[in-house]
Amino acid sequence: MKPTKRQPDMDKLDQVVAEARKARDDREQGYRERALKMYPWICGRCGREFSHANLRELTVHHRDHNHDNNPPDGSNWELLCLYCHDHEHQKLLDAAHGSLGGKGGDSATFNPFAGLGDLLKKGDNDK
Repeated sequence: MKPTKRQPDMDKLDQVVAEARKARDDREQGYRERALKMYPWICGRCGREFSHANLRELTVHHRDHNHDNNPPDGSNWELLCLYCHDHEHQKLLDAAHGSLGGKGGDSATFNPFAGLGDLLKKGDNDK
């Protein structure tokens, strides 16, 4: 007999996902509100200034990339605009995958012009 696969309980799965999202939102609201009260509304990288009209574009970046590390003095936070925040996280991903100037990862070894000099010399001799 073929074993039967158990179907996941979709209601329970939806509930777990909803609770996880709510916990994340609650956590973010707590440190975001504290950071916005603590620091001027200026991107720490590019210096762009923010007002109430565009404050949603200012994010709280965790310097150690641990979103659970939220000390009361805000020493693990910096305010970054969306673009600088994305760039900061992209640098981390690039470093993890070794694509920062070939450091730590495999670099390309194929040289498409390796024999070009010999081919050109051979062509000159044929004339």
